[in-house]
Amino acid sequence: MEQHTPGQRRFGPRPATGGKPRLAAVRLRTLIAAACAAVLAVALAAGIFSAAEARTTTAAAGALAASPAAGSVSPSAGPGASAPASAAAAGSVDAALDAKIQAIIDANSQYQIGVALVDVASGADPADVHEYGVREQFVAASTAKVLAAAAYYHLVETGAASLDDPLGDYTAGFQLREMIQQSDNDSWSLIMDAVGHEELTEYAASLGVTYDPETNTLTPAEMAGILSGVYSGTLLNAEDTAQLLSYMQDTNYETLIPAAVPDGITVFHKYGLLDDELHDAGILTKDGTAYALVIYTKGQSLSDVPERTEVIHQLTQAVTGALF
Repeated sequence: MEQHTPGQRRFGPRPATGGKPRLAAVRLRTLIAAACAAVLAVALAAGIFSAAEARTTTAAAGALAASPAAGSVSPSAGPGASAPASAAAAGSVDAALDAKIQAIIDANSQYQIGVALVDVASGADPADVHEYGVREQFVAASTAKVLAAAAYYHLVETGAASLDDPLGDYTAGFQLREMIQQSDNDSWSLIMDAVGHEELTEYAASLGVTYDPETNTLTPAEMAGILSGVYSGTLLNAEDTAQLLSYMQDTNYETLIPAAVPDGITVFHKYGLLDDELHDAGILTKDGTAYALVIYTKGQSLSDVPERTEVIHQLTQAVTGALF
């Protein structure tokens, strides 16, 4: 299991793979993964995403602030298509849902719980974040790996790095997948070192996020903003967006938000578990409706993880019941 920040340098073992592959073999695996991501990109373009108008590159603050010049995508049912009838029946974040979420938080006051919810469907305002419970920073644990991944993909898109670059005994592309899908901490450390800790802080600042890799803290709202940027295609091009989202499925820990979502709703997520921190941060989408849902919890120790898992399930069910 994961669960130490890079600054602590306490890493769990890499999942057994039957021996370390040679770099060439890893490149082949990366090419296969890229092909799968390309297929996902097509599917996303047809179902979850619609092509957005090409964006004009603008000068942005920070060394890594510039967004890709074109090819951005935004979540919807397809170019020019109207939303399916089922999407028309979808709910919205209203006073009733606010009350349900707050009631769950109040009923579990022995824990620190922070929730952020934002509509990331096409045409929605990503700055309209609904926040509940604790709004201050938590130790983000491994949810922050999404930020590190986005920063490295940005370097690739600007020509400063490549997915084929060797990092340790593997390629950068392999390390990205392991960092997100398997929550591997060795991979996280390598990716963060490749980006640079100061540069990662600058990249986060360009997104409106205050982040120091040494303390690894984020607010639930900041994490929701990162997810919104990834899903909407405003951070990365369509191919890299699709690849990163594909790594946020079938992960090594599917017992939090994904376990409480009804059939038919697609989930892309990254969990975090570190000492007394238990988090999940995900995108939930169906028929043109899409929300970023971030649930951060802090308990006493690992002993109350089952109870906090149930709290995450209750919050997820309240959200999906009202919005999908």
